[in-house]
Amino acid sequence: MNAQRRPLIAGNWKMFNGGPRACDLAAEVAAGVASLDRVDVVLCPPFTALAAVAAELDGHRVELGAQNLHPRASGAFTGEVSGPMLAECGARWVIVGHSERRHQFGETDELVAAKASAALDARLLPIVCVGETLAERTEGHTLPVVRHQIEAVLPMLERARGQAVVAYEPVWAIGTGHNATTEQVQEVHAMIRGQIARLSAELALHTRILYGGSVKADNAATLIGCPDVDGALVGGASLDARQFLAIARAAQTT
Repeated sequence: MNAQRRPLIAGNWKMFNGGPRACDLAAEVAAGVASLDRVDVVLCPPFTALAAVAAELDGHRVELGAQNLHPRASGAFTGEVSGPMLAECGARWVIVGHSERRHQFGETDELVAAKASAALDARLLPIVCVGETLAERTEGHTLPVVRHQIEAVLPMLERARGQAVVAYEPVWAIGTGHNATTEQVQEVHAMIRGQIARLSAELALHTRILYGGSVKADNAATLIGCPDVDGALVGGASLDARQFLAIARAAQTT
């Protein structure tokens, strides 16, 4: 982690806590984060809980994010949610291109780039996810795959001027019990930063790159301690306030 980049810990609740429990969990996290002044914290609940969690977080240091958005601002797209709608709910951040969206819903690099651009149009800050599958890792294609995914969003990153965030999440290390080594994590993060640096050294210096692959309280400090890791996109552990706060404290002190 570089001292020039403030660490960010984002909790992706996925399809959990869409009702009253969302407010309880948000309140627990907000109370625990109050004493952490050197780390940014974002909670990304399901759409159904966004407005309620926004109210719960009002006046606290925790910011609100969404898990997805449609690339259009409005229209006849039944069941979809647009960037302006998310902003109206109180969201400041939105996850784009999560591996589950890419691999379960067929989202392409081009669609992810369009969604990231739509986020900026709505004055939301995108957390753009990239990462390889187990087959791609086994076949030695990790760096080319991730490089192509980053290439698609470089114009958006340039437009965001260091405010957008990239999250590297190896698909094979999410909820599988398999963990990437610090060497594997740092290698990909360094490649991503290097690719951004070819566009702009200053942009690369200020763009935060998170790691998201089964981050837990017991491995957070080691992962965040990598030179090019600026925080974490946390899945399952974000559903437990104690675990999530332990990760945030690791980012504060690493």
